[in-house]
Amino acid sequence: MKSFRDKRRDNRPPTKGRAEHARPQPNAAPVRPEAKRHETKPDDRSDPKPAPRILARRDGALPAERLPVILEVAPNQDYALLDSGAGEKLEQYGPYRIVRPEGQAIWQKALPARDWDRADAIFTGDTDEEGIGRWRFPKTPLGETWPMKHDGIDYLGRFTSFRHVGVFPEQASHWDHMASLIAAAKRPVKVLNLFGYTGLASLVAARAGAEVTHVDASKKAIGWARENQEMAGLGSKPIRWIVDDAVKFAEREERRGSRYDIVLFDPPAYGRGPKGEVWQLFEDLPGLTDLCRAILTPKPLAVVLTAYSIRASFFAIHALMRDTFAGMGGTVESGELIIREQSAGRALSTSLFSRWVA
Repeated sequence: MKSFRDKRRDNRPPTKGRAEHARPQPNAAPVRPEAKRHETKPDDRSDPKPAPRILARRDGALPAERLPVILEVAPNQDYALLDSGAGEKLEQYGPYRIVRPEGQAIWQKALPARDWDRADAIFTGDTDEEGIGRWRFPKTPLGETWPMKHDGIDYLGRFTSFRHVGVFPEQASHWDHMASLIAAAKRPVKVLNLFGYTGLASLVAARAGAEVTHVDASKKAIGWARENQEMAGLGSKPIRWIVDDAVKFAEREERRGSRYDIVLFDPPAYGRGPKGEVWQLFEDLPGLTDLCRAILTPKPLAVVLTAYSIRASFFAIHALMRDTFAGMGGTVESGELIIREQSAGRALSTSLFSRWVA
């Protein structure tokens, strides 16, 4: 969940491949042998390099629009934004109180210092000796992982060197919306989760009854996601775990005629792949968005785009989504994902989003 450098609102790390989510590469526990049968690697033997995608403005009326839409996550028993300010945020993840940097929090802290001093873990930006960053444990040294829950789904939190813990609570609004669409469809639903990271969106979709394809370029992230699936007791649910470049996978699915009812995609702002591939959000997002439309079923339900740490208004991705889905009817809803603070009720903006809903 699924989030670290200056170019992203949540300061996510640079991605190593254009389709690798700009989220930390966790040191996931080894995947058990019986789980490996679900993990698919890209098949390059029959994958000629495709020609650049040619884009043209689509005919037809633009979808209806609803904006601005502010999707809010309030504090709950699984997660709470306790306070924020002075470039930091104080959060409660299950049993642990955690302090992390937060560039959006330009106001002053509402809680007194004694509440912040009770933190169990603090991420520091000391890069001189410890790499990208490190965790400091003021009380008792904590293990790398700990059990967490989201809406009854068990998963593992993990302290990573990129300040993240494997879940992005602001995405809960999208997960709830997706689950309601799956339940209301009353038919088999296929979900594609591109840049899927540690898999909570995929687990929510599978629990709701969907057949899920989860794609991430990081094998470690896929290992963590598979571990979360087993921990959640959803091992029997139909989820394909695929280690691949998201764009290349989507291009293959278009050629193979594979189609999906719901597509989720959360691409990085910038990435450079091991073979020199370069992903630039503003240059490459139109092509990927067009691909997402191309691999929809005849009766699709939704396409959800989230963008972190980009220097733009949500109106930019809103216009892109409306243009891409011209002639398909439905509605494009765009705005921001926010987390409501417990201390003073302030809203912390985490990302921009735009979604087309049939």
